[in-house]
Amino acid sequence: MEKNILAFFKSPEEAQKAADQLEALGTIDMSIDRFSKYPGGSLNSIGNPVTGEISSLASLSLNADISGRDDGILLAAGTDASGYSDGGQGGPTGRDILLTVVVDESVHQQALQICEQAGGLV
Repeated sequence: MEKNILAFFKSPEEAQKAADQLEALGTIDMSIDRFSKYPGGSLNSIGNPVTGEISSLASLSLNADISGRDDGILLAAGTDASGYSDGGQGGPTGRDILLTVVVDESVHQQALQICEQAGGLV
């Protein structure tokens, strides 16, 4: 039987450290991904807010991909967009890196320990 693990990390390096150790156990499948509560990706172009060509405060401060005016207003109302949040990039825990692992049931407990020892929140 197979078991899965979802472990949240503060940096890609922490997740990769765990992934390297898990690889030695014989993982069935594994991936490391960054996630966000806002749609969008990396900042592709730098916009000038003086020109007025921004769709929302959230697109300027969070690089959120805003699909409409209402979405922009809603996202800009959050404390993350205004700068009044102390939660960090990944939210209150600062953990925005997800390590997803599928292992054989026989090594599941050992894989959990590896993730936790590498700084992961399982």
